[in-house]
Amino acid sequence: MASIDSLQTRRELTVGDKTYVYYSLRAAEAAGLAGVSTLPVSMKVLLENLLRNEDGMSVGPDDLRALAAWVENRGAVQHEISFRPARVLMQDFTGVPAVVDLAAMRDAMTHLGADPEKINPLNPVDLVIDHSVMVDFFGTAKAFGGNVEREYERNIERYRFLRWGSSAFNNFRVVPPGTGICHQVNLEYLAQTVWTGDESGATLAYPDTVVGTDSHTTMINGLSVLGWGVGGIEAEAAMLGQPIPMLIPEVIGFRLVGALPEGATATDLVLTVTQMLRKKGVVGKFVEFYGPGLAHLTLEDQATIANMAPEYGATCGFFPVTRQTIDYLTATNRDAERVALVEAYAREQGMWHEPGDADPVFTDALELDLASVLPSLAGPKRPQDRVVTSEAAQEFKLALSREFGKPETGSARVAVEGETYDVGHGDVVIAAITSCTNTSNPSVLIAAGLVAKKAVEKGLTVKPWVKTSLAPGTLVVTDYLKSAGLTKSLDALGFNLVGYGCTTCIGNSGPLPEPISDAVQKGDLVAVSVLSGNRNFEGRVNPDVRANYLASPPLVVAYALAGSMQIDLTTEPLGEGKDGKPVYLRDIWPTSEEVAALQRKHVTGKMFAARYGDVFKGDKSWQAIKVAGGQTYAWEMGSTYVQNPPYFQDMKMEPEPVTDIIEGRILGVFGDSITTDHISPAGSIKLTSPAGVYLRDHQVPQSEFNSYGARRGNHEVMMRGTFANIRIRNKIVPEIEGGMTKHFPSGEVMSIYDAAMRYQSEGRPQVVFAGKEYGTGSSRDWAAKGTKLLGVRAVIAESFERIHRSNLVGMGVLPLQFLQEGWHKLNLTGEEIVSIRGLTELAPRKQLIIELYRPSTGYIARIPVRCRIDTPTELEYFKNGGVLNYVLRNLARDAAA
Repeated sequence: MASIDSLQTRRELTVGDKTYVYYSLRAAEAAGLAGVSTLPVSMKVLLENLLRNEDGMSVGPDDLRALAAWVENRGAVQHEISFRPARVLMQDFTGVPAVVDLAAMRDAMTHLGADPEKINPLNPVDLVIDHSVMVDFFGTAKAFGGNVEREYERNIERYRFLRWGSSAFNNFRVVPPGTGICHQVNLEYLAQTVWTGDESGATLAYPDTVVGTDSHTTMINGLSVLGWGVGGIEAEAAMLGQPIPMLIPEVIGFRLVGALPEGATATDLVLTVTQMLRKKGVVGKFVEFYGPGLAHLTLEDQATIANMAPEYGATCGFFPVTRQTIDYLTATNRDAERVALVEAYAREQGMWHEPGDADPVFTDALELDLASVLPSLAGPKRPQDRVVTSEAAQEFKLALSREFGKPETGSARVAVEGETYDVGHGDVVIAAITSCTNTSNPSVLIAAGLVAKKAVEKGLTVKPWVKTSLAPGTLVVTDYLKSAGLTKSLDALGFNLVGYGCTTCIGNSGPLPEPISDAVQKGDLVAVSVLSGNRNFEGRVNPDVRANYLASPPLVVAYALAGSMQIDLTTEPLGEGKDGKPVYLRDIWPTSEEVAALQRKHVTGKMFAARYGDVFKGDKSWQAIKVAGGQTYAWEMGSTYVQNPPYFQDMKMEPEPVTDIIEGRILGVFGDSITTDHISPAGSIKLTSPAGVYLRDHQVPQSEFNSYGARRGNHEVMMRGTFANIRIRNKIVPEIEGGMTKHFPSGEVMSIYDAAMRYQSEGRPQVVFAGKEYGTGSSRDWAAKGTKLLGVRAVIAESFERIHRSNLVGMGVLPLQFLQEGWHKLNLTGEEIVSIRGLTELAPRKQLIIELYRPSTGYIARIPVRCRIDTPTELEYFKNGGVLNYVLRNLARDAAA
């Protein structure tokens, strides 16, 4: 697996009656890497990765010394290293286009005269189908069966393609639909904390590491597995044996002390942590948690915090190995031999944490007393906008005018099951227990069940305008809820099982009942969703819902009972009980001991053993899917789900030289916090949008449009969906909401897609301007792929979110960062002609000048920017037109040699 490194750090470790070889950090320190024992644990994992993979080429002695020097410079010195993860994790929204790319690369290898089987994962890859189920049916015992049936009807083309992939590619496994969310399956089954492999006939032990095509891959940091989300583009390169280039990061320590108070949940804790870290500013940095407070958090609590790393902006949110890690691995039925290895290895390598241990060295640190955490929500538009529950009603009223420009009052009449009601601003129309963040944590799921049980006993019911749903992360969740006697109460309130997958949080909330949708639109209401998810960006959850709040599962149930965000749950009643008396939240909120007692009794190892005994088999519908094709995929020309993308068409062995951008046009000018949802939405496809027109032209009825996320295997849909979010605002046409722009010099207003195609036909390169935190959110490679296919050569922003910047480079799009003030001072109208020279002599982080010329006034400006191609390896990717083109050329050359 690796040559013996120059420091001779290869050692043996005997655990029980088995002996392993490993690369010793103690030996490395003794051999001259002074001070590495004081590194953060996450940095020790990186150092071991370099020791094990030292080959004198991608990893050399200078890299080892640079990482050891971190103890002194604490990440201030920029040095590129090559990280090789043990494995890759995917979900189907991001996984389908990745497998499409691999299939296209096999075709391209054939075109270049090389062996297509050279395109094969060299590292283990697991793809979990979890993003395709929609909440079409809810509130009945038949909801689960109905949603599964619709899921297969909608997605059979995609599933057929994935089944081909699982048979055509080595090291590639598919976890079928209806099993759970990829991050929870990873936490409960796939991850091992310490991985093993063969090295020269010996069993090699090393830290389990992973990259995933979903930004919430970080959840596994809670199990002491270093990993983070990457774009599908980077993941494909990692699959094919390419190291991931990265700068040695800064590491922010987050010290936890004390214990959570009565009434506070893990969700309240993670929303507090998210707010603190966003305020601190940790984009592109590692965060590592430590301190005596770890002893008072369960492993599931740690995973809840780690899951939200994308929301606080960090690359990862890492936890060291503790007693809780060992207990969790045992409780989830991991092999006893592996569990013993994890403890022995962690202790030997200095990756074990005990209360009272000396603190590692960090770049900087902050502290939270767990006892100070208060019940909270986050909203109405961003995960970091935490609101204390007692102030949520008042804050929503302020947000009505501040965020939405609405008065406090506003209502419409709606008839539901023969009864007529008034619905108004702030009424909760979706209450969803969903998402990997919370459904992996039995404490908050059991708490939700207890709130439901007590509410039913009191005679409370959910308000009739609320769409309720329960989408657990794995089948184990329904097992322990049923065992604890909580399922009937949840069902009685309409929180029936709707499916196992990422539903509401990803935009698969399904349509609102027609009368509710009509009333919201007729009254122009600011309707609300409350979900136990991790994302609440504009336009994501449901097109009819403008305000979205993240909350713990028990609070989701409470707001379903209350029916409105304008009710203060801490002082006002949720409703009237069967005895005619008001019922308050405090009357039905469970104690921590009630929750813990049920968790101890009903969450058992036998459940995990039973559910994961044959996890790759799937149900009868999955087993019935027929697989066609061999080494290369038999593309179906009429498919509207899976098409051969154009990235490698007519590709030559040598890349075309990079050219300057001369007299380009501005496709869009966007504000701050433009998310990957804004750039490439995952939710519903509007009938009149370019993507909707395309599907209609291909005889797809609107009822079968599915979502952008489900159609990521078809570039024709996705490039039309780029910048098509219904809430995005382009400053070129400030009066219009949605993906519109103005074409110049004609001055015609049209969709961004139509303008891009017109500029392409005119031979005009295009650029995009944006504000701070461009590309916040999911690791959505289509946000970069779509940008590339529209003909955008450069994105100029005040700052970039980590994953999206990397994805842009990986697709051959140039990210440029303003050195002074952003586009606001330029008063851009969109008519400006843009030139960027010096690209033929590009270097990492080089300063460039953007030349702007406005024909109508003769205005000329020269704006200094920083090239955000950060490393030499990234520059090679860019020069090749993208990372996959780079990998493909290298593989073809190797095959020809």
